Amino acid sequence: MTDALELDPALNRLPAPGDPAYGRFHLLGVGGVAMAALAGLLKEAGFTVSGSDAAVYPPMSETLQKLNIPVFEGYGPLSLPNEPTVVVVGNVVTRKFPVVKTLKERGYFYVSLPDLLGQLFLAKTKNIVVAGCHGKTTITNFTAAILAQAGLNPGYLIGGQSLDLDPSYNLAKGDWFVIEGDEYDSAFFQKVPKFVFYRPNLVILTGVEFDHADIYPDLTAVTEAYAALIAKIPEDGLLIVNGDDSLAINLAKKARSKVVTYGQNPKNDWLLTAYRPLNLDCYAFSVKAPFGGVFDYAWLRPGLHNALNAVAALAAADWVGVPAGLSAISKLKGVKRRQELIGTFHGVRLYDDFAHHPTAVAKTLAALKSATNGPIVAVFEPRSATSRRAVFQKEYSAAFTAADQVLVAAVNQPEKAPEGDRLDPQALVAAIEANGSPAVYEPDPDKLYAAILAAVSPGATVVLLSNGDFGGLAKKLALGLT
Repeated sequence: MTDALELDPALNRLPAPGDPAYGRFHLLGVGGVAMAALAGLLKEAGFTVSGSDAAVYPPMSETLQKLNIPVFEGYGPLSLPNEPTVVVVGNVVTRKFPVVKTLKERGYFYVSLPDLLGQLFLAKTKNIVVAGCHGKTTITNFTAAILAQAGLNPGYLIGGQSLDLDPSYNLAKGDWFVIEGDEYDSAFFQKVPKFVFYRPNLVILTGVEFDHADIYPDLTAVTEAYAALIAKIPEDGLLIVNGDDSLAINLAKKARSKVVTYGQNPKNDWLLTAYRPLNLDCYAFSVKAPFGGVFDYAWLRPGLHNALNAVAALAAADWVGVPAGLSAISKLKGVKRRQELIGTFHGVRLYDDFAHHPTAVAKTLAALKSATNGPIVAVFEPRSATSRRAVFQKEYSAAFTAADQVLVAAVNQPEKAPEGDRLDPQALVAAIEANGSPAVYEPDPDKLYAAILAAVSPGATVVLLSNGDFGGLAKKLALGLT
């Protein structure tokens, strides 16, 4: 049955030159990281840009203000410009938003974010698409920064706030564009992964796991999505794949292009031969390249998974023309909210991390455990579409073993998970304790804040784990711990 608010598919395109809407773009969901970056790319390319969002917070609000991009508040019927424009519909928008009815009534052209990126920018460049269930944002940042520092003037769009590149997007002035290949839906009218629009010449596949339970029914559907991306790599392209991940390796067999592997298994082409802490603030790793060279690096990023992310970026940069021995990767800091050290306050280290999948939680905590001699206090907010569901109830119970104490917050917006398929935080706490880590469920934000302060002393490390702002908890703790 056709929805009354179904948009006209004939208008799902860009207008021709001379049309009143040509060169004008309005972004629905402009406060998102990727949308704000797209706004910057469009502005840099000389287009007229505006946007709307329910609310826009720093740092995206600051970015948009610097770009002089007008922002309409909310998604109501008046949140579109009056003049004809191309409306870029973010995947936060559903058919039920009043603005969609206005869009239909006015007959404006509309596109999804990835479709627009593919048509306007990626059609003009050779593209490195970083995909996989973990590490995408970090590897995108590393690869773009290596190419930029080598003077290749790449375009890039990083799905987070880079600590190495400011801003986290750039219009290509050279041959290459580096982009995070998100497997999530493109838009309500385009139920396909974003990365299918990204025209890859090189794909990095970090690994395959079940995720995004709100759009993928099972692991098979996830692997089919990645298979569709691999099928788009041309014969003269390259697939760089995590050779330690069996599902990723099986998918790589379908590639028409050359395949290069990376990982710790000695059979890998790019081999991580060593990872070791030099002290609590510096870590070393060695990489053996396919041509036999061995390269040693030291940097400030704890965690074996971060070293493997670096190897993937080195392999991609080498194929483009930046030899591993000339890479500046040791100097790179990474991305905000990826094991980001907010600061040390009276001897207590405070980290903010985006980790929400149980595998990411486990890797983050293990990495930080290696970076301290003191206790780890993990504070977890089930907030993502997957983490608020029960699908990983068992896996989460084992993800906190590196923590010395765990505080579990209330499930954020639990109504967004189907009834009967919601994470049970109290059962999770019981399971974590059964696995040997003291745990507490505290749904009240003020009591949670107080519990964290009571749990720490000099030498402790607090790790906030949420894919949202956690109610501003990081800022509150930064003040409360001083």
